[in-house]
Amino acid sequence: MKRMMIVDAYNQFIRGYIVDPSKNPNGSPIGGIRTFINILNKLTREVKPDLLVLVWDGKGGSKKRRSMNKSYKGGRKPPRTNWSQVGMADEEVMDNKVWQQMRVIEYFNQTPVIQFMEPLVEADDVISYVKSSPMFSEWQKVIVSADKDFIQLLDDKTILHRPIQKEYLNKNSIVEKFGIHPTNFALARAIVGDSSDNLPGVPRVGLETVSKRFSFLKEEKTYYLSDIIGECEKPENKQKVFSNIIDNQELIESNYNIMQLSSPMLSIQAKQGIDETFESYEPHYNQTEIRKLMLQDGVLTVATVDLEQRFNSIITSFSR
Repeated sequence: MKRMMIVDAYNQFIRGYIVDPSKNPNGSPIGGIRTFINILNKLTREVKPDLLVLVWDGKGGSKKRRSMNKSYKGGRKPPRTNWSQVGMADEEVMDNKVWQQMRVIEYFNQTPVIQFMEPLVEADDVISYVKSSPMFSEWQKVIVSADKDFIQLLDDKTILHRPIQKEYLNKNSIVEKFGIHPTNFALARAIVGDSSDNLPGVPRVGLETVSKRFSFLKEEKTYYLSDIIGECEKPENKQKVFSNIIDNQELIESNYNIMQLSSPMLSIQAKQGIDETFESYEPHYNQTEIRKLMLQDGVLTVATVDLEQRFNSIITSFSR
């Protein structure tokens, strides 16, 4: 079975940006570039993908969901770095972060990696669409992200790798760990809410409570809010948790519409563009240009052996 690795790229880029204090000879921070390359090098060694896809959040990507809930991702502060920004104004820090991210994209544009950054679209929606593409129905998909939102996408051929937590999750491990099947995970989280996205849930209800009170959610069958409400309305279910859920139906429905990835928020044009990118894919690898860019940025010491081997393998595979 062929394997595709789909990386939530900004999610991994920001890891390196936050922790790596490296600077080039000109004094510019380059930790985001260095660590992202190191992360990809390690991932390709472990996963050995036949195709590597990097998905970035598009400019204004949260706009559609914010139109549904103006508080979505509200109040988020810029990431705090573990390294000193002494001598850099706030504007310089932001400019440098954007430059590092764009530089990473430039690097991987010279490789057989496929990259997506759709305007007004979050990476989650593109990843969901790619994962479900009939083009790759027989491929194994490895989604790389720390984001729990992707748990809902897990199936017989899709797993989630969370590098920070050092775990690989499949649908069986999710049922074991949470007592909730990935098919019903978006519904469960809609009840609980997501503080990281500023989406409050039903008061005093966590995933453990949802799993305990609605044990049918562990089944490999899609359930809906109406099923949850039906259970809550049974005469024997008199605990406060059930009445709380009934009183917060609108909140749960709103959360679900924002959290669900089964119907990604992509225009027809965006879907066509993604399809065409895969259909016309012809892998290339300009190692000389990458070396030139890395020399300019002062990151030539970064480990790239596994990446280079994987790139050559992809080129060979698609040229057959």
